[in-house]
Amino acid sequence: MVCGLVISCILSMTGFCSVCENLRKDVFRLHILANSDSVQDQTLKLKVRDGILDYTAEIFRNCTSREQALETAEKHLDRIKAECRKVIRENGFDYSVEVYTTKMNFNTRVYENFTLPAGKYDALRIVIGSGNGHNWWCMIYPSLCIPSAQQNKPESSLDESEMDVISHSGQYEVKFRLVEIFENICAFFSE
Repeated sequence: MVCGLVISCILSMTGFCSVCENLRKDVFRLHILANSDSVQDQTLKLKVRDGILDYTAEIFRNCTSREQALETAEKHLDRIKAECRKVIRENGFDYSVEVYTTKMNFNTRVYENFTLPAGKYDALRIVIGSGNGHNWWCMIYPSLCIPSAQQNKPESSLDESEMDVISHSGQYEVKFRLVEIFENICAFFSE
Protein backbone atom coordinates (compact mmCIF):
# COMPACT_ATOMS: atom_id res chain seq x y z
CA MET A 1 0.00 0.00 0.00
CA VAL A 2 2.81 2.38 0.97
CA CYS A 3 4.74 1.52 -2.20
CA GLY A 4 1.61 2.20 -4.26
CA LEU A 5 1.18 5.60 -2.60
CA VAL A 6 4.83 6.52 -3.23
CA ILE A 7 4.62 5.42 -6.87
CA SER A 8 1.37 7.35 -7.30
CA CYS A 9 2.96 10.51 -5.87
CA ILE A 10 6.00 10.15 -8.10
CA LEU A 11 3.89 9.67 -11.22
CA SER A 12 1.68 12.66 -10.43
CA MET A 13 4.78 14.81 -9.84
CA THR A 14 6.40 13.83 -13.15
CA GLY A 15 4.04 15.87 -15.33
CA PHE A 16 4.04 18.76 -12.89
CA CYS A 17 7.86 18.79 -12.76
CA SER A 18 7.97 18.78 -16.55
CA VAL A 19 5.72 21.85 -16.75
CA CYS A 20 7.82 23.56 -14.06
CA GLU A 21 11.01 22.82 -16.02
CA ASN A 22 9.48 24.26 -19.20
CA LEU A 23 8.39 27.31 -17.25
CA ARG A 24 11.95 27.83 -15.97
CA LYS A 25 13.18 27.72 -19.57
CA ASP A 26 10.70 30.43 -20.60
CA VAL A 27 11.40 32.95 -17.80
CA PHE A 28 14.16 35.55 -17.35
CA ARG A 29 14.30 37.17 -13.92
CA LEU A 30 15.67 40.34 -12.35
CA HIS A 31 17.25 39.88 -8.91
CA ILE A 32 18.51 42.81 -6.83
CA LEU A 33 20.38 42.36 -3.54
CA ALA A 34 20.66 45.26 -1.09
CA ASN A 35 23.89 46.08 0.72
CA SER A 36 22.26 45.31 4.09
CA ASP A 37 18.90 45.16 5.80
CA SER A 38 19.13 48.69 7.18
CA VAL A 39 16.22 50.96 6.29
CA GLN A 40 18.53 53.17 4.20
CA ASP A 41 19.96 50.26 2.21
CA GLN A 42 16.54 48.70 1.61
CA THR A 43 15.21 52.08 0.45
CA LEU A 44 18.22 52.45 -1.86
CA LYS A 45 17.57 48.96 -3.29
CA LEU A 46 14.04 50.04 -4.22
CA LYS A 47 15.32 53.25 -5.80
CA VAL A 48 17.82 51.23 -7.84
CA ARG A 49 14.96 48.92 -8.82
CA ASP A 50 12.81 51.85 -9.96
CA GLY A 51 15.69 53.39 -11.90
CA ILE A 52 16.56 50.11 -13.60
CA LEU A 53 12.95 49.31 -14.48
CA ASP A 54 12.54 52.78 -15.99
CA TYR A 55 15.84 52.48 -17.83
CA THR A 56 15.32 48.94 -19.15
CA ALA A 57 11.63 49.22 -20.06
CA GLU A 58 12.52 50.28 -23.58
CA ILE A 59 15.37 47.83 -24.20
CA PHE A 60 13.30 44.79 -23.13
CA ARG A 61 10.04 45.98 -24.70
CA ASN A 62 10.42 44.06 -27.97
CA CYS A 63 11.85 40.83 -26.53
CA THR A 64 9.82 37.84 -27.66
CA SER A 65 11.69 35.06 -25.85
CA ARG A 66 13.79 34.38 -22.78
CA GLU A 67 16.81 33.92 -25.03
CA GLN A 68 16.30 37.33 -26.60
CA ALA A 69 15.86 38.97 -23.17
CA LEU A 70 19.06 37.30 -21.93
CA GLU A 71 21.00 38.45 -25.01
CA THR A 72 19.62 41.97 -24.63
CA ALA A 73 20.65 42.09 -20.96
CA GLU A 74 24.16 40.85 -21.76
CA LYS A 75 24.52 43.42 -24.51
CA HIS A 76 23.54 46.25 -22.13
CA LEU A 77 25.34 45.16 -18.93
CA ASP A 78 27.72 48.15 -18.90
CA ARG A 79 24.89 50.62 -19.43
CA ILE A 80 22.71 48.96 -16.76
CA LYS A 81 25.64 49.08 -14.32
CA ALA A 82 26.21 52.77 -15.10
CA GLU A 83 22.53 53.46 -14.41
CA CYS A 84 22.78 51.62 -11.07
CA ARG A 85 25.87 53.63 -10.11
CA LYS A 86 24.08 56.85 -11.06
CA VAL A 87 21.11 56.07 -8.79
CA ILE A 88 23.39 55.01 -5.93
CA ARG A 89 25.46 58.23 -6.18
CA GLU A 90 22.37 60.45 -6.53
CA ASN A 91 21.16 59.04 -3.23
CA GLY A 92 24.39 59.86 -1.40
CA PHE A 93 26.00 56.41 -1.28
CA ASP A 94 29.32 55.21 -2.69
CA TYR A 95 28.61 51.48 -2.77
CA SER A 96 30.08 49.34 -5.50
CA VAL A 97 27.64 47.52 -7.74
CA GLU A 98 27.92 44.26 -9.65
CA VAL A 99 25.67 43.60 -12.63
CA TYR A 100 25.76 40.28 -14.45
CA THR A 101 23.65 37.53 -15.94
CA THR A 102 23.66 34.15 -14.26
CA LYS A 103 21.69 30.96 -13.85
CA MET A 104 20.75 30.79 -10.20
CA ASN A 105 18.54 28.83 -7.84
CA PHE A 106 15.35 30.49 -6.62
CA ASN A 107 12.90 29.23 -4.02
CA THR A 108 9.20 29.19 -4.82
CA ARG A 109 8.17 32.84 -5.09
CA VAL A 110 4.80 34.52 -4.99
CA TYR A 111 4.24 37.58 -7.15
CA GLU A 112 0.81 39.15 -6.63
CA ASN A 113 -1.47 36.66 -8.42
CA PHE A 114 1.34 34.45 -9.72
CA THR A 115 3.64 31.87 -8.19
CA LEU A 116 6.89 30.66 -9.73
CA PRO A 117 8.13 27.21 -8.74
CA ALA A 118 11.55 26.71 -7.22
CA GLY A 119 14.47 25.95 -9.47
CA LYS A 120 17.30 27.38 -11.54
CA TYR A 121 16.41 30.38 -13.67
CA ASP A 122 18.40 32.72 -15.87
CA ALA A 123 18.57 36.11 -14.18
CA LEU A 124 19.97 39.60 -14.45
CA ARG A 125 21.53 40.05 -11.03
CA ILE A 126 22.38 43.36 -9.40
CA VAL A 127 24.38 43.26 -6.16
CA ILE A 128 24.64 46.56 -4.29
CA GLY A 129 27.68 46.89 -2.01
CA SER A 130 28.24 43.73 0.02
CA GLY A 131 24.91 42.24 -1.07
CA ASN A 132 24.08 41.09 2.46
CA GLY A 133 20.55 42.51 2.53
CA HIS A 134 17.17 41.20 1.49
CA ASN A 135 16.50 40.87 -2.19
CA TRP A 136 13.86 42.05 -4.61
CA TRP A 137 12.93 40.16 -7.77
CA CYS A 138 10.58 40.16 -10.71
CA MET A 139 10.29 38.64 -14.16
CA ILE A 140 11.86 40.61 -17.00
CA TYR A 141 10.51 38.11 -19.50
CA PRO A 142 7.63 37.70 -19.68
CA SER A 143 7.36 41.14 -18.23
CA LEU A 144 5.90 41.08 -14.74
CA CYS A 145 7.92 43.93 -13.29
CA ILE A 146 6.09 47.02 -12.09
CA PRO A 147 5.26 49.27 -13.97
CA SER A 148 5.43 47.02 -17.01
CA ALA A 149 3.27 44.40 -15.29
CA GLN A 150 0.38 46.82 -15.53
CA GLN A 151 0.71 46.90 -19.31
CA ASN A 152 1.76 43.35 -20.20
CA LYS A 153 0.27 39.98 -19.44
CA PRO A 154 2.31 36.77 -19.25
CA GLU A 155 -0.42 34.89 -21.11
CA SER A 156 1.08 35.97 -24.42
CA SER A 157 4.46 34.37 -23.59
CA LEU A 158 3.58 31.23 -21.64
CA ASP A 159 1.60 28.20 -22.75
CA GLU A 160 -1.64 27.09 -21.10
CA SER A 161 -0.06 24.53 -18.74
CA GLU A 162 2.57 27.07 -17.58
CA MET A 163 -0.12 29.70 -16.96
CA ASP A 164 -2.11 27.12 -15.00
CA VAL A 165 0.88 26.42 -12.73
CA ILE A 166 1.71 30.06 -11.97
CA SER A 167 -1.85 31.33 -11.63
CA HIS A 168 -3.36 28.50 -9.55
CA SER A 169 -0.65 28.27 -6.92
CA GLY A 170 -3.05 27.34 -4.12
CA GLN A 171 -3.86 24.09 -5.91
CA TYR A 172 -0.17 23.26 -6.31
CA GLU A 173 1.18 24.36 -2.93
CA VAL A 174 2.25 20.86 -1.81
CA LYS A 175 3.75 20.12 -5.23
CA PHE A 176 5.62 23.45 -5.18
CA ARG A 177 7.05 22.54 -1.79
CA LEU A 178 8.12 19.09 -3.01
CA VAL A 179 9.70 20.59 -6.12
CA GLU A 180 11.46 23.19 -3.96
CA ILE A 181 12.88 20.50 -1.66
CA PHE A 182 14.02 18.45 -4.65
CA GLU A 183 15.60 21.51 -6.34
CA ASN A 184 17.40 22.52 -3.14
CA ILE A 185 18.84 19.01 -2.78
CA CYS A 186 19.99 19.05 -6.42
CA ALA A 187 21.51 22.53 -5.99
CA PHE A 188 23.34 21.41 -2.84
CA PHE A 189 24.95 18.45 -4.61
CA SER A 190 25.76 20.40 -7.78
CA GLU A 191 27.78 23.03 -5.90
